[in-house]
Amino acid sequence: MPLAGLDFTGHVERLCRDICARMSEFSHVDMDLVGVRYCQTRRAGRFGMHASLTPLRFAGGALETTRRGRRWTIERVCDPSGRELLYLLSFYLPRFLDQPLDEKLATICHELWHISPAFDGDLRRHEGRCYAHGSSERKYHAAMQQLARDYVQAGAPRERYEFLTGTFREIQARHGGVYGMKIRSPRLIPATGGSR
Repeated sequence: MPLAGLDFTGHVERLCRDICARMSEFSHVDMDLVGVRYCQTRRAGRFGMHASLTPLRFAGGALETTRRGRRWTIERVCDPSGRELLYLLSFYLPRFLDQPLDEKLATICHELWHISPAFDGDLRRHEGRCYAHGSSERKYHAAMQQLARDYVQAGAPRERYEFLTGTFREIQARHGGVYGMKIRSPRLIPATGGSR
């Protein structure tokens, strides 16, 4: 018997698939290998993390890294069918849903853009010290806001993103609840000779 309420992570996954299908900027992303989860925030309010992308590989898609003379790997994360994932896309509720609709879409684009063009489990790396966002996080996010507008203007069906309309409380009241996939955060663990 299906749960009552809005399957938030299921809807977000379908939205991400549509963004990646319609926007050439995201055509390298295979959502079959991206786990979508939600995390509950302790405090509501606008300030704090809204979403994040966790790469499940190291620089260049490596399975291991060396830190302080020790080799490390990341715990493998699999979907319910047992397929190994390369990324975790996390949304922090209720905070993410308390943004305006255009900011929610920009946030999704923001996180998807972090995925390496090689789609190897690593992040997209910009030149300079701040490899995640480049020289200016403000300019980075402005570019993501434009991509979100482009997505809508490219004829994206409103029903694909309409579930994001309203605040967390409004969405919860409209659907009788909000639920979704929870996936435990992977740990950094010592690498052994048997790692793949």
